[in-house]
Amino acid sequence: MTTNATSLKRVRLELARDHDHPEGSRSHGYDFIAPIDDNGHIVADEWKRLRDRCRVKRFWASEQDMVGHIVRKPGGSWAFHYDIHGEPDADESGYRFDQHAFKRGEYVSIREHDGVLRTFRVISVVETD
Repeated sequence: MTTNATSLKRVRLELARDHDHPEGSRSHGYDFIAPIDDNGHIVADEWKRLRDRCRVKRFWASEQDMVGHIVRKPGGSWAFHYDIHGEPDADESGYRFDQHAFKRGEYVSIREHDGVLRTFRVISVVETD
């Protein structure tokens, strides 16, 4: 069985239920592009080759969208890095992104720049050009 490891996919994450949003929130989340294999995992070797195309957009209700890149941290963890002047600690770390599958209906957690670990639901995973 072969996988299409070079396939860049657009993944949409939306905030799952929490104490502030008991029904979750469609207006809080992330939209990112990464090489995702058929099992729903980010492919590190393909990311190295395609890293300039691996982008993220954070959308958060009435706040301005933040745009950045997917980066690999020492030890193999993944994070979203934003090009915000004067904000060196603005990276947001994916909790076990190296192990979780990005498939519709799954849940992942992100430690956001405010230090809070929030859970997000995978809404869609679609092929990109």
